[in-house]
Amino acid sequence: MDQAPAQEGLPPSLRFLKWLVIVLTLTMIIGVITVVSVIVTRMPQSFVARPAPLAPIFPENIILPENITLPDGVKPQAITFGTGWTAVVTEDNRILVFGPKGALLQEVAIATGG
Repeated sequence: MDQAPAQEGLPPSLRFLKWLVIVLTLTMIIGVITVVSVIVTRMPQSFVARPAPLAPIFPENIILPENITLPDGVKPQAITFGTGWTAVVTEDNRILVFGPKGALLQEVAIATGG
């Protein structure tokens, strides 16, 4: 019986497809290396160990700025600072907003659900 002749290589369309796959693989490898190098060089702060957050400040340890004077009998529960203002949360469920010179700008009552 006659045997089929052995082919000498891939058909031209398969050779072209083979080279396309090789080029795509090299492009993907180079792309992954580029992305990893950009992440490592541009964002080093994300790989640095960060200190633990500060412990909460309890009301007896709150130190108000010198220019702020609370009304008599009012005890601070929390304090926060903004640009040009300071807010003090009091134990009687109010927020007192003070200006940069210590003047009371606004008082907000906090409605409790209970």
